[in-house]
Amino acid sequence: MVTVSASSGRPYHLIIYGASGFTGQFVVEEVARTSSEGPKGNLKWAIAGRSRPKLEKVLEQAAEALGRPDLKSVDIIIADVGEPESLAAMCRQGVIVLNCVGPYRFFGEPVVQACVENGAHLLDVSGEPQFLEGIQLNYHDKASEQGVYIIGSCGFDSIPADMGVIYTRDQFKGTLTTVESFLSANTGPEGARLNEGTWQSAIYGLADSSKLRSLRKKFGHKPLPVVGTKIKRRSALFFSREMQQYAVPFMGTDPSVVKRTQRYLAEELHESPVQYGAYVGIGGISSVFKFLFFGMMFWFMVKCSFGRKLLIKFPEFFSLGYFSKTGPTRKQIEETSFQFVFFGEGYTEDQDPSQGKPNAKIRTVVQGPEPGYVATPISMVQAAITILNEPESLPKKGGVYTPGSAFGKTTIIKRLDKHGIKFSIM
Repeated sequence: MVTVSASSGRPYHLIIYGASGFTGQFVVEEVARTSSEGPKGNLKWAIAGRSRPKLEKVLEQAAEALGRPDLKSVDIIIADVGEPESLAAMCRQGVIVLNCVGPYRFFGEPVVQACVENGAHLLDVSGEPQFLEGIQLNYHDKASEQGVYIIGSCGFDSIPADMGVIYTRDQFKGTLTTVESFLSANTGPEGARLNEGTWQSAIYGLADSSKLRSLRKKFGHKPLPVVGTKIKRRSALFFSREMQQYAVPFMGTDPSVVKRTQRYLAEELHESPVQYGAYVGIGGISSVFKFLFFGMMFWFMVKCSFGRKLLIKFPEFFSLGYFSKTGPTRKQIEETSFQFVFFGEGYTEDQDPSQGKPNAKIRTVVQGPEPGYVATPISMVQAAITILNEPESLPKKGGVYTPGSAFGKTTIIKRLDKHGIKFSIM
């Protein structure tokens, strides 16, 4: 077994792969801000990608943004997802690789393979269930043999949701059986915007939804046990009294990730699983009409290659400006924040979950800064810091894990709280 620890002889604790991408730039800045939180207060790190000039520009921008001229001298590693030997050489130099190269369905697996074969842990910020579950199916046993941790969705998808359910369960006095989360975003006068990479992931994810269903059958999972009463599924569009606005089921990877975590807790740790439903607010009645019109158009267009090409070529038009090739401005990022509210139900310690309806409720909240390029880098970097500083609190064996299954016994929630992603009971 190859077990790589923070005290290994490798030159870097962290390597940011894809540092010249839109998300990668913000991850670089976040790593620079938290470099004192590494082992013994000294985080050794490097950036990696295909183009040295682009990577040098990233360091120049980070140095200017943070007032840190020293960042210009951070080491650069040249690695290309199309050149396996370059990936292998990169992975042999780091304890953890932070993979920021998406869409992961096209570029993620070679990086996973290189990390597993060369003994480096891997974190990514994928919001693509097909990629995440495919990697679990194909690489969990190999990673376990090597003592390597592969942990996907370590960004806004899905640390706030997954750890939010864990937090709600831990704060509940008794047996928590169901949790519903409601996501809302606050923006400034200029609104919010995301880079086109997330848009492309959504396009290909919906287009290949049938492949995801067939992939899940290969696991041969038995249905998770239902403790207490079964959770009630909401309709595809409803008015949420909890949010005082119209809401729809959350179409990201959160439900998939949370369910995988709950399966791990039930099957590996023999803990009571929590049923989960995820929803997102879309606003008032005018927003409903926009959502229905553009949602139906999006659904029909992803079904054919020509429609997908149009969606990819003109993201700003087909998403009402929410996605673009340039991403958000710094001002848009500064003025945006998110809030997850979790409504949990369960049974007090003196109540038998097999008898009657739930007799206790809990409400918690996870809130933080702009989700895509502030909360995501914070989440990813704190996940890496947790691996480096708390290896004894991770699962005993390596493997492919969700954030909740990997970090459920660590202090990552306290770490996130110190960096502006707040967990609290309402």
